Amino acid sequence: MRVIIFGASGMVGRGVLLECLDDARVTAVTAVGRSTCGDSNPKLTELLHRDFFDYSAVEASLAGSDACFFCLGVSSVGMGEAAYSRLTLDLTLAAAEAVLRASPEAVFCYVSGAGTDSTERGRSMWARVKGRTENRLLAMPFKAAYMFRPGYIQPRKGIRSKTALYRAAYTALGPFFPIWRPPTGSGGP
Repeated sequence: MRVIIFGASGMVGRGVLLECLDDARVTAVTAVGRSTCGDSNPKLTELLHRDFFDYSAVEASLAGSDACFFCLGVSSVGMGEAAYSRLTLDLTLAAAEAVLRASPEAVFCYVSGAGTDSTERGRSMWARVKGRTENRLLAMPFKAAYMFRPGYIQPRKGIRSKTALYRAAYTALGPFFPIWRPPTGSGGP
């Protein structure tokens, strides 16, 4: 399986990247980002790209992929709806459209958030925009599209958030969210 990851240098995308690199079913990973993710692996190809609204120059590099994980995201704190929509809806759709043109049989996986409003009419601006983004992605003719709405993501394998406030929160809350491990001999992951 050939995989594309948008945002592999961020906390969520890095987690996805490490899992893909560890999975024998994944044969190739293309990490699309503005900066290097800092990993060296025979499966990994880094595609450094600056304009996340225009993929015409690199679209051919997305061809032949089976799945795409879109892990880019920004906080809506302090942003108006137009600015947040540009960085959430428009940016995501630009990537999705490029992936769809290059790999029409791909599965698209979008990391959204708990509380997303699929009706697009709720009071919370960020939830409406995320809902609009999800709805537009689900309407696209991908082989399949999945929306992930985590309420909490615990970084593992040495991954750290780039945001100091989040790092402090993970340190404080970590003991309340222990990492689940399958019992020995259970055959679990």
